[in-house]
Amino acid sequence: MKKMSSRMDRIIPSATMRMTQTAADLKARGIDVISFTAGEPDFPTPRYIIDAACSALRDGATRYTAISGTMELRRAVAAQSESVRRVPCQPEEVIICAGAKHVLYNLFMAILDEGDEVIVPLPAWVSYPDQVRLAGGVPVGIPTTEADGWLLSPEALEKAITPRTKALVLNSPCNPTGAVYDEDALRALVNLAVHRNLLVVSDEIYRDLLYDDVAFAPALTAVNADGRNRIFTVDGVSKSYAMTGWRIGWGIGDPDIIRGMTVMQGQTISCPTAVSQSAAREALSRDADFLPAWRSEYADRRDAMVRGLNAMAGVTCRCPRGAFYVFPDVTGLASRLGAGKTDEDVARWLLDEARVATVPGSAFGAPGYLRLSYAVAMSLVNDGISRMTAAISAL
Repeated sequence: MKKMSSRMDRIIPSATMRMTQTAADLKARGIDVISFTAGEPDFPTPRYIIDAACSALRDGATRYTAISGTMELRRAVAAQSESVRRVPCQPEEVIICAGAKHVLYNLFMAILDEGDEVIVPLPAWVSYPDQVRLAGGVPVGIPTTEADGWLLSPEALEKAITPRTKALVLNSPCNPTGAVYDEDALRALVNLAVHRNLLVVSDEIYRDLLYDDVAFAPALTAVNADGRNRIFTVDGVSKSYAMTGWRIGWGIGDPDIIRGMTVMQGQTISCPTAVSQSAAREALSRDADFLPAWRSEYADRRDAMVRGLNAMAGVTCRCPRGAFYVFPDVTGLASRLGAGKTDEDVARWLLDEARVATVPGSAFGAPGYLRLSYAVAMSLVNDGISRMTAAISAL
């Protein structure tokens, strides 16, 4: 068998996708598993978006589009960004890709040279480091702590910057912790990064999923006009519109970066799917009046999950402010399982004994924690918590 490329030695399979697939495989075998693994809204895509896609197909949205996306969708994204971020945006500052993950892949491939460093606050979404490695870069993880709200400090950022540092990745609201930077905290980080000539990659895919009157702070508004060309924003329709499978995300940034990403995209996928772009344009054409009800349901599930986890022996859980994940500390539970046991052991034990699938925190750069998604029905939240409670009580 032919040896795989050395590139494959740099990366590992996505832990979230692996655990999601494990749960799906068990269900396919008839085993009753509750999965808290996937970062995917359980609400259906709003009907008006589906209707628009059907209409677009009938009207011929079955062919290639412009490499960087249709002008209609790029204009819609620019208009929405201006409304949300209160900063002017032009279509030439926008690229449409096959999901926000693909935006990040194109970006890192376009901007990184071999050995360039990218700072990633930890815990972090599992794909950031590996995508940097794929592009030949070096991810530099900076641990944050639960005591500090899982937020990166300017002092820690300053210490991590070297002559090879090219970019800083920020994700607010954050996957996996649900942490959110307020305007002051974000301004301090972003302005430091811009002053040191870094590109700030601001992943804002969860910006609509905030709770308890927490306000969204976009990176673009944290700097003056002279620094905005050093801000690259990642966004899309997956989380806000329950459109994960439609695979549409976008990047907003300096036109030179957008042109580089367009070259990269033209040699890989050619262009995003035509019908999905039509659906995304329709999604942005109306006020998302369904979101308040979704947020309310998410908040109820979050509260039930946090309450249940904090009642378990050996588990503590901070209440997240955004996204749809909880990130409990399970070091006490690991100790109860035996000397030397880890969060990965806890995740395996919960799957075996409680039939509940979770993702180990070590996959996100935070050993001792688990990530659980509450983007599932309340009945599953309650059932899963009950199963976990019973298994732990029987220890």
